[in-house]
Amino acid sequence: MVTRRQLVLAGLAAPVATSAFAQLTCGKLTERQTAGPFFKPNSPQRAVLLEKGTAAPTLVVSGLVLSAQCKPVANALVDFWHADDAGEYDNQGFRYRGHQFTDAEGRWKLETVFPAEYPGRARHLHVNVQAPGKRILTTQLYFPGDRRDGLTRDSLVIRVARKDAKRVEGSYDFVVEA
Repeated sequence: MVTRRQLVLAGLAAPVATSAFAQLTCGKLTERQTAGPFFKPNSPQRAVLLEKGTAAPTLVVSGLVLSAQCKPVANALVDFWHADDAGEYDNQGFRYRGHQFTDAEGRWKLETVFPAEYPGRARHLHVNVQAPGKRILTTQLYFPGDRRDGLTRDSLVIRVARKDAKRVEGSYDFVVEA
């Protein structure tokens, strides 16, 4: 028997509306936010952004890309970039940057480091999501319980299923124009 916890960790369970941070899975498009000054085009295609030599906890986030009609979006582009464990962005290369495409069921999964906060900003991940042939959704994802800033939105908070000193696991479903 598969438990709800196993489904959540696999990014396949529908969220349970138990708090202000619970996200609607479909119907309403994911909120747009700024790309910020550190976006770089042409990131490598990869779902694992781990780098050698970091002591930061591993972050594993997974989820779905869905249409407003609750249909999975296959082959959607999901492009991530974020600060490292010291709050710095790599503007010379592609550390902590990468893109992937959803599978036939609209699933994606990212493995990276838990990014640090930096002055003036809450801890976050930048994301571009694009259904094939549609407009790019640019947004940011945040973490529950973290310091908040002027950009943090409840609808953009990752559902964390596990958090300890070595690993953070969570999920987030994007709803895009499809």
